[in-house]
Amino acid sequence: MSAEEKLAAAREELAGEEGVLVAFSGGVDSSAVAAIAHDALGEDAVACTAKSETLPEAELADARRVAEEIGIRHEVVEFSELDDPEFVKNDGDRCYHCRSMRLGRMFERAEELGIPVVCDGTNADDPGEGHRPGLQAVAELDARSPLLDHGITKAEVREIADMYDLSVADKPSMACLSSRIPTGIEVTEERLTRVDKAEALLRGWGFSQFRVRDHDGLARIEIAPEELEEALDIEFVRATRAHMKDLGFEHVTLDLHGYRTGSVSPEGEAESTAEADLLDAQYPTAE
Repeated sequence: MSAEEKLAAAREELAGEEGVLVAFSGGVDSSAVAAIAHDALGEDAVACTAKSETLPEAELADARRVAEEIGIRHEVVEFSELDDPEFVKNDGDRCYHCRSMRLGRMFERAEELGIPVVCDGTNADDPGEGHRPGLQAVAELDARSPLLDHGITKAEVREIADMYDLSVADKPSMACLSSRIPTGIEVTEERLTRVDKAEALLRGWGFSQFRVRDHDGLARIEIAPEELEEALDIEFVRATRAHMKDLGFEHVTLDLHGYRTGSVSPEGEAESTAEADLLDAQYPTAE
């Protein structure tokens, strides 16, 4: 079955619902679901983004922009993962606790709006990507995953995003800021804030695929191999060291392996890309 045929089937299924709320990060997975839902249901489809300390400021702004691009109504709900001690301790099930809270807020807003169905952006490739505790939360809360249900892979998601002329069709995967903190080190607002600011610096300097891992005060910067040569420039090294120390990092390192998914997560845990998303399907996985 082609991507076009899978898209048609997903759209037809959603068109039979009274209304749909999409857990929306502005990543390619959740954006594709939002576009399909809006195509199928018009104003009865709503995109909803959960704002918390783990969501990069740039991603919230991007979500607002993409929702406007799609033409879908956009809601923002707020909560704090840091209220949950199980999340803060950052064990191998951190993503389960995070996604349970995020999706829980989505269901609450859907109920307030009288919307019967909540969808996320889990795609057909996600279940095979290693340790994915966030998917357990999706199953327990009975959220719908149109991409997964219709066998739509990540590559096909990007095809569909192109069909809808979405600007995020080629957007790299993104996950919540807590995924930058190695398992076993507590997630705190201080660590999340300095990681967010550090990555904003790299983004402002023109890098596109990177992570700043916070090893309890040591910043380990991962840059995509194709951008690594630029990161080895001595002027960049000096500027980065100075700025990172201003943000509160005691030591700054550049990982010569380059950007790698799941490099601070439990063995076998993969990154998304929720979309996910997670980030990509509303930040479901560890990146």
